[in-house]
Amino acid sequence: MELEFRINRRSGVAAYQQIVQQTKQALRLGVLVPGDQLPTAKAVAETASVNPNTTLKAYRELEREGLVEARPGLGTFVCQSLALPQAGANSPLRGELEAWMDRAREAGLEQDDVTALVTSVMEERYAGTGRAADPR
Repeated sequence: MELEFRINRRSGVAAYQQIVQQTKQALRLGVLVPGDQLPTAKAVAETASVNPNTTLKAYRELEREGLVEARPGLGTFVCQSLALPQAGANSPLRGELEAWMDRAREAGLEQDDVTALVTSVMEERYAGTGRAADPR
């Protein structure tokens, strides 16, 4: 599956950083696995309307983090996964989240409302630890 980057120019997040974030998300969800080739800078420039140097900057950051490796003349390849089985496409947690999202939508919540709610709870639960806080 070819990864296609979507750049939100109104987000306030630099385009290269959005490419980094979207690549990491694909690595976490198992969309990208070790050995997969990332799209070329030229291809990303055409599909996402960014300068090829923007993509190269993102790929260099991912390479510094040890997630991808550039192979001269061949492209940029994934060398490390971030996927956890409990966060995969077929995980029970994803199913529960999908069901919750359906209920939120049926209750009339817009995407921004859901984002605000999820962000608020996530910040409470993961406050400063990088891990879930004890909900007791």
